[in-house]
Amino acid sequence: MKVILLQDVKAQGKKGEMINVSDGYARNFLLPRKLAMEATTDAINAKKNADAAAERRIQEDRKAAQELKARLEKMTVKIQAKAGAAGRLFGSVTTKEISEALLAQHKIDLPKTRLELAEPIKAFGTYRVKAKLYTEVQGEVIVQVTEG
Repeated sequence: MKVILLQDVKAQGKKGEMINVSDGYARNFLLPRKLAMEATTDAINAKKNADAAAERRIQEDRKAAQELKARLEKMTVKIQAKAGAAGRLFGSVTTKEISEALLAQHKIDLPKTRLELAEPIKAFGTYRVKAKLYTEVQGEVIVQVTEG
């Protein structure tokens, strides 16, 4: 009997897969526990439509991430910080501050968890900060730290 899995089933397959199992296993285990549904033509068509919609959504998200990457690489985020003698900052510039500055200066809402600092920013200057925008799409934000 062909069934479409509604949840991951150990040793059978992952959610959304269409598998072939014995009639007894399907009737006595998978179907009563709502782990799978019978693969009727309606169910197969609904699965194909859902897969196509998910693929379109992924493509749209990837395209939006590519556009955001292009925008980010053209702009500079300016952050003012206080420093002591010799130009060393009191504390360091964090990803939270960079995220807030992006939102305030350029109206781009990028969560701080998406920003990745190679090393803490503890001095004035210009830095490149990596931004994880989407799976396999990474951009860079130029951060300029000045005395404030």
